[in-house]
Amino acid sequence: MGITLILLGICVVALIYSVSLYNNLVSIKHEVSKAWANIDVLLKQRHDELPKLVEVCKQYKQFEQETLQRVIAARSQVQTAREGQDIAALGKAEGMMRTSLSGLFAVAEAYPELKTNEQFMQLQTRISGLENGIADRREFYNDAVNIYNVGIEQFPAVLIANMFAYIAKPLLEFAAAEKTDVDIKALFS
Repeated sequence: MGITLILLGICVVALIYSVSLYNNLVSIKHEVSKAWANIDVLLKQRHDELPKLVEVCKQYKQFEQETLQRVIAARSQVQTAREGQDIAALGKAEGMMRTSLSGLFAVAEAYPELKTNEQFMQLQTRISGLENGIADRREFYNDAVNIYNVGIEQFPAVLIANMFAYIAKPLLEFAAAEKTDVDIKALFS
């Protein structure tokens, strides 16, 4: 009878520990989802602002259409990656988006009437603020993914993670061009 109680006690402790490990994995998995949702909201907001910016720029007939087309193309790629939750493609598309927006804002410097347009200035400020928010949320997302990936690889949680098919999540990495210094001279030539 004493051995049976000891074995039963060990089984109960093992069960409680297993449930605790599983609940922890669920919690960190949802932290990744929440971090992605935070990025997604900002990407959507920026996605909605960009057509307004393009329209304001189009009012200036001589504004460089190639620059606007690059912004539109980058917006489309970010949207496709965002909707498909393709983190690798999103990192690449975001690099293109940042480059095209930098180009647009640099070209706008050559249009004094555009630079003084109140709507353009508001949109530029709004989009710049969204860019900063996206950068901050990327950091939170990568932190959450790192905690999740480590959590599903640690023993004994790896046993439960494998049992419930938890797979590693990709980090949101950036294109090499986005990590390098901006060539200011090239932007103004």
